[in-house]
Amino acid sequence: MRRFLTLAATLLALVPFWASVAAAQQSGAFSTTAKNAILMDYDSGSIIYQKGADEMVPPASMSKLVTLAVLFKALKDGKVTLDTELETSENAWRTGGAPSGTAAMFIPIHNKTPIRELIQGIIVQSGNDACITVAEGLAGSVPKFAKEMEAEARRIGLERSTFRNATGLHDPEHLMTARELALLARYIIKTYPEHYKIFGQREFAYRKHKFYNRNPLLSADIGVDGMKTGHTSQAGYGMVVSSVQEGRRLIGVVMGFETEKERQSETRRMLEWGVKSVSSAKLFNAGEEVGYARVWGGSDFYVPLAGDGDLEVILPKFPLNQKIRGEIVYNGPLKPPVKKGDQVAMFRVTSMVPGSSEPIAVSETPLYAEADVDEASFYWRGVDSLLHLGLGLVPDVRRLLDRD
Repeated sequence: MRRFLTLAATLLALVPFWASVAAAQQSGAFSTTAKNAILMDYDSGSIIYQKGADEMVPPASMSKLVTLAVLFKALKDGKVTLDTELETSENAWRTGGAPSGTAAMFIPIHNKTPIRELIQGIIVQSGNDACITVAEGLAGSVPKFAKEMEAEARRIGLERSTFRNATGLHDPEHLMTARELALLARYIIKTYPEHYKIFGQREFAYRKHKFYNRNPLLSADIGVDGMKTGHTSQAGYGMVVSSVQEGRRLIGVVMGFETEKERQSETRRMLEWGVKSVSSAKLFNAGEEVGYARVWGGSDFYVPLAGDGDLEVILPKFPLNQKIRGEIVYNGPLKPPVKKGDQVAMFRVTSMVPGSSEPIAVSETPLYAEADVDEASFYWRGVDSLLHLGLGLVPDVRRLLDRD
């Protein structure tokens, strides 16, 4: 009961907060013509807006971010250096170079190119020949490299993406979601800041060619400093983009536009909305108990939970008809021993508006154990098993409260 009262008071306290921000924001909820979209707050990972964000769709050249992630890791691990030269095979030249009629860096056949130039060719020009050269140079073949892409994606935390090539050229089994593209972008920015700056490079000169970055928003006055566009007839026009405005970095993914112009205008509109139309609210002070997680076979039935410092959520300034739901989410019941300071759960706040089949916004914050819970005696573990599995007397309750 104590847990319910705590969260009831907390979410009731949000009502005047959201009333004030709603009164200040007259434009209402955001919508876009993109088939799939997501807008993420970089620092917290909170989802400010989403639409079809978990639908598996062709990513086109946006999947080159995974190609680059594999290459960046190889550089970090010392397997290659920026000066390592990779040879462009006839296959790379024919299927991704000048004869292919696709975006190309125009590397001559059998030419050896330093990795530092291949990276620029992939980021600035979206060169398919550069991608295939990297794939063959690091893994021996494109199919083997595609398997490395999937392995790296899983390591990063992308659970669903599947890859069949290094370029993003259409293959019915080469698929990603908008959410996983956003997670990937956040990972690259955090993990490889020395390489991320190349995503903001406006132009790249290679041999007799001069290439201009395909990201049209780099020249817009909205703080965009990366990342990657994409287009095929099957995927439509899409973009992964990151910008910094008013001290807040946002990551946006839009997919499925019919025209390049629509992609540019809708992406810009989403970023501008994201800066002006979100706000943060403090739910709990540092060290304040948020709730409890069930511990099976422990010296205590529950362990108290708290955030790391003040617990804040970031959500859009919607009108008053949004419904806010708070939950403590964890894989439970927990098993002892649980040590004070262990991250054992997440506090999730979702925002729903009428007519939406999925949460428009999701804010998650880690929760940590506030006490040690040791393993109970054999006798009490048996009793707890009966209580939990048989009689259900000590429930593993996670949902906290829904509020309008």
